[in-house]
Amino acid sequence: MGPLTSIAILLMIWWVTLFAILPFGNVSHHEAGIETKDGGDPGAPVFHNLKKKLLINTVVAVVVWAIVMVIVQFGLIPLPEIPTA
Repeated sequence: MGPLTSIAILLMIWWVTLFAILPFGNVSHHEAGIETKDGGDPGAPVFHNLKKKLLINTVVAVVVWAIVMVIVQFGLIPLPEIPTA
């Protein structure tokens, strides 16, 4: 597997894990008892902690990616051969 393919797999895993990690630790305005103004959504988080979540997401994605790479390199799950032209 080439480096470009490995990077593409890492990026896909990073995006999938991002959407899994984003909701953790959020407290909405409604849950916190804060009144929303000017059409604000009561379900929006009070503090999003995006930098912390991006860092956690990167660590989780790299760990998942490393596991996937070990599985592929050692052939633990057989992948079908792609015919060439």
